[in-house]
Amino acid sequence: MNDRLLLSTILQLVGVVVIIAEIILPSGGILSIVALGVFGYSLFIVFNEISKTIGFAFVAADLVMIPVLVIVGLKLMARSPVTLRKTLSRKEGVSSQSPKLDSYIDMPGTAITDLHPAGIAVINGKRVDVVTRGEYVQKDSAIIVTAVTGNQIIVRKKDTS
Repeated sequence: MNDRLLLSTILQLVGVVVIIAEIILPSGGILSIVALGVFGYSLFIVFNEISKTIGFAFVAADLVMIPVLVIVGLKLMARSPVTLRKTLSRKEGVSSQSPKLDSYIDMPGTAITDLHPAGIAVINGKRVDVVTRGEYVQKDSAIIVTAVTGNQIIVRKKDTS
């Protein structure tokens, strides 16, 4: 009986280790299935070969221990060096937008392809990808840059009146 209790306890600890590994390693749920099998086999041994009372004690311990492990593991993971701790912001000098693109705002240009809504235009002598806010602009039409968001240059057809 003591050997079976020791084996069941070791299997429970192996299940705990596998759950921790599941939190750290991306396995697509394979480690969760392994942990479920280890816990299940441990409970099978306890209920069938030791006693139902100890079996229910193991189940109660699992019901408390597994959620606590997952929560603590996720909190530790958030603080570990494996995870990204910084947010990327303009204050820290990180920008997905080229600073040169801001200079295009209010500049005139010419659509060299049909813009429906995206296409190519010449602005300030440079060929650039542009997009409209949904309207169709014909090839060779005069355009003006209204905004720059991210790496998109947003244009509209220039009023000719």
